[in-house]
Amino acid sequence: MSSSPHSSRTTASLVAPAAIHPAPAGTLVILGAAGDLAHRLLVPALYDLACNGFLPDDFRILGISLEKQSTKSWIASLRAKMESFTQDKHAEFYTISLNEEAWSWLTSRMSYHALDFTSVEALRTLAPEIGERNAVFYLATQPRFFGPAAQSLAKAGLMEEAPDRFRRLVVEKPFGTDLHSAQTLNAHLLSFLKETQIYRVDHFLGKETVQNLLALRFSNLLFDPLWRRDYIDHIQITAAETLSVEGRGVFYDATGALRDMVPNHLFQLLALVAMEPPSSLKAEAIRNAKQQVFDAIRPISPENAVRGQYAAGNVAGRKIAAYRDSPGVSPDSTTETYAALKIEIDTWRWAGVPFYLRTGKALNSNVTEIVVQFKQTPHPLFHTADGTQQTPNRFVYNIRPEKGADLHFNAKHPGPETVVEEVVAAFRYQSAFGAIPNVGYETLLYDCLQGNATLFQRADNIEAGWRAVNPVLEAWNKAGSPPEFYEAGSTGPAGADALLARDGRCWAPFGQLKKDR
Repeated sequence: MSSSPHSSRTTASLVAPAAIHPAPAGTLVILGAAGDLAHRLLVPALYDLACNGFLPDDFRILGISLEKQSTKSWIASLRAKMESFTQDKHAEFYTISLNEEAWSWLTSRMSYHALDFTSVEALRTLAPEIGERNAVFYLATQPRFFGPAAQSLAKAGLMEEAPDRFRRLVVEKPFGTDLHSAQTLNAHLLSFLKETQIYRVDHFLGKETVQNLLALRFSNLLFDPLWRRDYIDHIQITAAETLSVEGRGVFYDATGALRDMVPNHLFQLLALVAMEPPSSLKAEAIRNAKQQVFDAIRPISPENAVRGQYAAGNVAGRKIAAYRDSPGVSPDSTTETYAALKIEIDTWRWAGVPFYLRTGKALNSNVTEIVVQFKQTPHPLFHTADGTQQTPNRFVYNIRPEKGADLHFNAKHPGPETVVEEVVAAFRYQSAFGAIPNVGYETLLYDCLQGNATLFQRADNIEAGWRAVNPVLEAWNKAGSPPEFYEAGSTGPAGADALLARDGRCWAPFGQLKKDR
């Protein structure tokens, strides 16, 4: 066999260095391999890892699904999906063309098995192929199969570890639909697996811009003295989408914006922004620091929560039907497509500093960002050219699409008058490091193979997230009244503006980061 090839995506991209420490030899078993997750995210990530030398030569990939097809036809379907990315410059995984050497290297290690992954007997047929090798089992399945598939893997003897052999299980989100279901699933998995074998995925943590929050906060001394209640007025975390439910009505109507985004994605951002410095970069030190934040979140009162649902409208010139008119959605659905929350953290650092979270679909922008709004100076001395008071500083951190940060501060405007104007110091990932696109799963897969759980959620992390939002979920379930409607293509319901207005604040406009220059 040839060694793992190294290549760059495009001539404009930086060439990533070959890995110093490739993952250990082993087998990745993808349960649900015929589905969208494997085609759209997992295999592109594996391709990236192969290109850059992060996979060992002795590496195998077993695709498991019910669909009757051969290994050749499965690989052909994966190839077709990969080729489609070359036609879409806006795709998260974009490449001018595939590196044939890397693709051939990867696919030569693939095989497909059509079988029922909830059947103990069927899974036992994999034992000879996996043998005594290390193995990671990735549940790229619908959530209802998480428990049955994991239990069948254990009963089939495939999760048994040895001193020189690991067996790990990767579980996708959503991990439960409320506190009770999350606790039940955790208890079920831990009845036949060890916590160290379970890797709970939140794909937001695979994004470079999310991982950079740790480096930004704890490798730069200039932030720490200001990162506290003495200087920060409030913090906003936004995840806005222009997409509607886009044919996912059946799933979304049973889920909603709050369950889909808040106790997982947005809470992970919240934890990275609010956590105390960890004692080290080891997984447990970081997860412990996050847990301290989750434990300190004051139970969210329903009065501090807003739910909305989009009505018909236009998004970027495209007509969007009302959510209730979407296929698979009940015509009298009360499921929210927008959620906004005011969160208070009872710690010395953050007492009195509100965190405002919002997320929604069919909005007028596609952006995920964090806005840190600093307080006004104790005695404002300056004014702007139009006579208004000097502008308080703010720090804007963009997860997508611009991927970077802006620091807004005041400077004297040239001229004889002593007036100030807001100026911006900007950092952009692409300008600093070049274009090295990825789908966000590369690091997650590599870390799981390496046994590094830093970017994966622990059982108590997940349960704490659900515990915080549970009062809101219960209130919305009992209310029976419809959510507040907002026009597709707008910034969301008026109630979200009122949530901040009653505190004398307002939302920052979507997409505060200036376009990459």
